[in-house]
Amino acid sequence: MNERSPAAIDVNDVEARSGSSYPDPFRREVVSRTKRVLGDVFGLRNYGVNQVELPPGCWSAQRHWHTHEDEFVYVLSGELTLVTDAGEQTLTAGMAAGFPAGETNGHHLVNNSDQAASYLEIGDRIDKDEVFYPDVDLRLVSDGRGGHVFTHRDGKAYETD
Repeated sequence: MNERSPAAIDVNDVEARSGSSYPDPFRREVVSRTKRVLGDVFGLRNYGVNQVELPPGCWSAQRHWHTHEDEFVYVLSGELTLVTDAGEQTLTAGMAAGFPAGETNGHHLVNNSDQAASYLEIGDRIDKDEVFYPDVDLRLVSDGRGGHVFTHRDGKAYETD
């Protein structure tokens, strides 16, 4: 029998994951963020959907941009600072931001407030995608087996934990 994904869920029933797969020392700013990986619950294959919560002082990610994946964020609650190549902009509940694939506009969200903030992040799932991090010595590249690996800018892989 073929088990079907649910048609609807209570998001709070999805386990919240914390931490980061970044190599040291790049995970410190993001280690306290939590994600509920919603797209997987429904068996979505072409794009991912996550509900993310950032406590005060936490970042969404290192500032980055994607070669092949579009990204979209929608703020659900709280106040976040969007940091891009153009500067900083405050985002509040009901605001959204989008980042087309291939645009070299490094971006991330930072919670500079004294309250937790949450948002939805939606993005493609493309194996050949590479991620560039303009502020640090970090890249994310395909491992040729359907996964990805973090490297230095020169292509040398980071040691894994």
